[in-house]
Amino acid sequence: MPPIPEEPQIHESAQGPRVTPAASRTAPTPRPVPGPRPVAVPRPGRPGPARPAPPAQRTPREPVRPGPAAVPTASAAPAAPAVPQIQLISAPADGALDAAEEAVDLLLDSGRAPSDILVLTTGEPHPWAAHELTFGEGAYWAQHDARDDVFYADAAVAGRAASRPVVVFAANGGLDEEAARALPVALGRAGALLIVCGDPKQINAVLGAGV
Repeated sequence: MPPIPEEPQIHESAQGPRVTPAASRTAPTPRPVPGPRPVAVPRPGRPGPARPAPPAQRTPREPVRPGPAAVPTASAAPAAPAVPQIQLISAPADGALDAAEEAVDLLLDSGRAPSDILVLTTGEPHPWAAHELTFGEGAYWAQHDARDDVFYADAAVAGRAASRPVVVFAANGGLDEEAARALPVALGRAGALLIVCGDPKQINAVLGAGV
């Protein structure tokens, strides 16, 4: 048999360039690429003024809506309307008008203005009212609206009269039921004082009924 040629031996010198294992290779440091520098973010404690923040977008202002109303305290609570003072002058039915006249004189002497006083009668009208009504109701009520003097009226039409600081009520006749209906109206027309001239039993009965 022909001899088997020997395999050529590869000597170390015949090898190519020595390759360094990948584990031992170090990657080259990349060189910085020239270009725009990023904006530096200010750090806490960094000297120098901080970069101003961009202006915020303005939004349309909404109208201010009122919140729930505060509960008024005792000091801020509105004052209750004043209740007129009631003064009773005892007089019989036939003397109630004279007592009312005396009450008016005392009021005027004390400094009350004539326009502050309204006199109401339940029976015969006051002589002044009877006289003025002869010229017609229009002229009569025009004097009421002018508020130049004491005004006398029938208690039955007291609802038409305007309020005045003082009302003098003369229970000089008429039915008890009429007086009972007219007296609450007179009280409603009195701003500060109601003077009632008449029978105390009758007046007290009406006052006790809720006047």
